[in-house]
Amino acid sequence: MTAYNILISSVGGQGGITLARALSTAAMGMGLNVRVGETLGMAQRGGSVRSHVRLGDAVRGALIPEGKADVVLSLEPAEALRVVKYLSGDTTVIVNSSPVLPISVLLNETSYPEIADIEELLGKVAGKVYTIPALDLAVKAGTSRSLNVVMLGAYMALGEPVLSMDAVKAALKETLPPRYLEMNMRAFEMGMEEMRKKLSP
Repeated sequence: MTAYNILISSVGGQGGITLARALSTAAMGMGLNVRVGETLGMAQRGGSVRSHVRLGDAVRGALIPEGKADVVLSLEPAEALRVVKYLSGDTTVIVNSSPVLPISVLLNETSYPEIADIEELLGKVAGKVYTIPALDLAVKAGTSRSLNVVMLGAYMALGEPVLSMDAVKAALKETLPPRYLEMNMRAFEMGMEEMRKKLSP
């Protein structure tokens, strides 16, 4: 494998960095070469957070080159638009449908785009775009903080050959606090099930 690039877009507090840690831990558990890079925009205050996870023998730099993301996991809908320069016709995008409204929207200074419009714009650049109610599923699993794990489950349902299911589940056990593991594993399975529905004919 030369290079495989996963980009996680989120806002501060959604668990994007933890998701990147789980992916990289799974890859290291499989003996893969891994590079992780993060760009933070006032993450503590709900600013943009981008986590780059790069796997493969040819990978040296931590940041994904423009147009080279294989997969984008966007924990917030509008954040997917912020990373559009990393997309290509070969990119698969999975988007959580629940927005985190910025202060400017809450104060009626600007408007938030419709989810359908976000999907349409992404579809003009990416190869495949899937939108799932990840936050709702996380709440059903036991906590909204499992949003990132729902997204991980959805990603694994794509059947990507790079990371094994055993390695990812082992990484979750290593990365997450033991007292929250059961509900997170429930969230993981719910994310997988939701994506499988999207993929079924």
